[in-house]
Amino acid sequence: MSMPASAPTASATTVTLQARSVRKTFTSGRIESTVLHDLTIDVHAGALTLISGPSGCGKSTLLAILSGLQRADAGQVRALGHDLSHLGMRELESFRLQHTGFVFQGFNLFPALTALEQVELPLSYLGLAKDVVRKRAMESLEEVGLGPRMKLLPAELSGGEKQRVAIARALAKQPELLFADEPTSALDAANGQVVIDILHRIARTHGTTVLCVSHDPRLVHHADRVLAMEDGRILSDHVPPSSPTNEPR
Repeated sequence: MSMPASAPTASATTVTLQARSVRKTFTSGRIESTVLHDLTIDVHAGALTLISGPSGCGKSTLLAILSGLQRADAGQVRALGHDLSHLGMRELESFRLQHTGFVFQGFNLFPALTALEQVELPLSYLGLAKDVVRKRAMESLEEVGLGPRMKLLPAELSGGEKQRVAIARALAKQPELLFADEPTSALDAANGQVVIDILHRIARTHGTTVLCVSHDPRLVHHADRVLAMEDGRILSDHVPPSSPTNEPR
């Protein structure tokens, strides 16, 4: 990638995501279930922030609202200075295309496309020249360690490699915001560790805001900050003792 590791684009003190008194309720028949209870948080650039908690605690809903995939019922969400509640659907789609990257549990790869083509696909919607698209895609795959395997199809890749393709696809857009929803839950310990390390390195070297939600306890000690959720509320907000943030530099 074009940004050197020694020169992150943003300070870890820069607030890029803000939620203020965010509430979300789902209705099924006559039953209303509030999944987010007036949450207020700030998320910073250049760090891997983990939202941790059991299944059903509301963490994926919170990620969807912070990324503009869902709207809150009440409260305010600001991303990179934009009030997402004031953006129409097309404006939200444009915002996500230009500024965000997503990594999901299920990889979401197309069976008939090579790793390189998977990464090139979203770049084609940015209006970039073909040579720029190819260069960015190849550099992103090299960065996640898949340079020698970029011509392979998903069926020829391991689960960990598929997830790295998904990360490269997000990374190639050079997003300021990178959202990861359960990125390691389908992986064994070794591949999960690789994915965690890559996400943390992206935050540090590119100054990217990396927000990850997971119930995987392996992620806790590799995050710069952990927000523990339960029943739609933030129970604690802390820096893990073994986090890279606490390591001497």
